[in-house]
Amino acid sequence: MQVKPGAARILYIDDDPGIARLVQRHLERSGFAVTVAQNGDAGVKLAAEHNFDAIALDHYMPGRDGLDVLAALRAMDMPPPVIFVTGAEEPRIAVTALKNGAADYVVKDVHGTFIELLAASLAQEITRARLQREKDAAEQELRESRDRLEKLAEQQAVLLREMNHRVANSLQLIVSLLELQARKQPDAQLRAVLRQAADRVEAVALVHRRLYTGSDVAFVDMAGYLAGLVEELARATHAGDHHQRVEVSAVPVRLETDRAVSLGLVVNELVTNALKYAYPLDAPGAVRVILDYDPQGALRLAVEDDGAGYQPDAEARGSGLGSVIVTAMARAAGADVSRDEAYKGTRWVATLAPPAQAVAA
Repeated sequence: MQVKPGAARILYIDDDPGIARLVQRHLERSGFAVTVAQNGDAGVKLAAEHNFDAIALDHYMPGRDGLDVLAALRAMDMPPPVIFVTGAEEPRIAVTALKNGAADYVVKDVHGTFIELLAASLAQEITRARLQREKDAAEQELRESRDRLEKLAEQQAVLLREMNHRVANSLQLIVSLLELQARKQPDAQLRAVLRQAADRVEAVALVHRRLYTGSDVAFVDMAGYLAGLVEELARATHAGDHHQRVEVSAVPVRLETDRAVSLGLVVNELVTNALKYAYPLDAPGAVRVILDYDPQGALRLAVEDDGAGYQPDAEARGSGLGSVIVTAMARAAGADVSRDEAYKGTRWVATLAPPAQAVAA
């Protein structure tokens, strides 16, 4: 019989020539390409030499019985599904075959009516095996894609860390140049302006140092950042020499780099201003930087002191650039900033919106 090209290839192993011819004719009429082996050794040899889509295996054969042949077939590299054919009086053998790796079993009868069931089982197992291969291939492709993405992400993280390293170095160079220029400047007011500019650049540089020394190149740990920033400010302004201190209290939260930089500049301006004007030169006092959540769950940043407080009729001190920077940087961070008029000293609060942008550390 002429078999259609692309037909599923079946190996039928059975020592009964009559049954084998009957099965072969019926399966070929069902669209399969059938090869017959008349004993177990021949079947194992054919299975090793050719790529069959499925194998039907009779149990009772001289020499090697079906269970022995099944074990040899299952030991092959990527074996096709095996349909075990056994007699009605031996259900125990069928169960054993399934436990040993057979995909299905069919009970043989003397009239040959089992062949319909065999054809249906072969078609089903061939389809299942094809779907399994496609699933395995898709999962392998997914794993490879994930591995490529992870490798790409690692490479990008290295590049970002290197970029932050270079940016931090460049900013530190600018800080050094500004401080050098300030030291050589005879005008005290201009020296103060240059040093304040250096502090502002240092606030940005500190973020990039945190990024290239940490494991996360996209987010900044705000608690560590604020602590480092305040430490730099206290050192630059000699706060300890004037009996003043800066305290930091921050919830564990990470923010995107851009927002962290903007809030760092806000803190820089407010803390510097408080250290200058909140307390008399030799009087002790504290400036507090607090990062927490308000009752509505929004992240908020507060800078406060217990000094004389805001005096609207007092003569303006400074150029007013600090207020402009605070307003602009708070807006850049997506925050609303305002002075708490009910506070006894001075308290500025920046509330971030939306709070969902923050990531718990």
